[in-house]
Amino acid sequence: MIQAIANVSAQQVQGRSLDVKRKSIGVMIFVGVLLSALVAMAIAAQDKYTLRVPNGLAFSDFRGYESWQVVAASQTEDLLKVMAANPTMIDAYQAGVPGNGKPFPDGSKIAKIEWKPKKNTEAPFSVRVPDTLKVVSLIEKDSKRFPDTKGWAYAAFDYDPASDTFKPNPSGVVSCGFACHSGVVAKDYIFTSYAKR
Repeated sequence: MIQAIANVSAQQVQGRSLDVKRKSIGVMIFVGVLLSALVAMAIAAQDKYTLRVPNGLAFSDFRGYESWQVVAASQTEDLLKVMAANPTMIDAYQAGVPGNGKPFPDGSKIAKIEWKPKKNTEAPFSVRVPDTLKVVSLIEKDSKRFPDTKGWAYAAFDYDPASDTFKPNPSGVVSCGFACHSGVVAKDYIFTSYAKR
């Protein structure tokens, strides 16, 4: 009788042990699948800094543009725009370029960020604020890399809010570029003046 009880207890312990092992394996498989899915999602998320336009200007050349100092803001009928420049270009602006007759130095970079606007419904007055990001346009001065365009290169990256991704504008720029900027030769090909503050 004691032997029979011991055999039943041993079988119960073995059964429970197998159940625990099965559950552990199931949990490990679930965690593995979950981690694989998370890694796949992370890989699938776009890294905008891997993009470049046909002329070679890369988004990665502008890493950190999101925190550059604002040069000025502008508005068209359809878009709100902010121009922000890297420290090299801000220093040149503050030294009087281009009004002092000197050109922007190589390494100058400016980003134009454009949004569809919306009315701010919380403000007690009429004001439009950024809503949907549309385009990030980039300009870089490097006389050695871009001698045919007086040292300037232009790029535009269209933003698709549905997929949360950027893509290079097929022409490399949005209806503008060196030809468009040639109208402001006296300002070293830059439209935007440094706004007084």
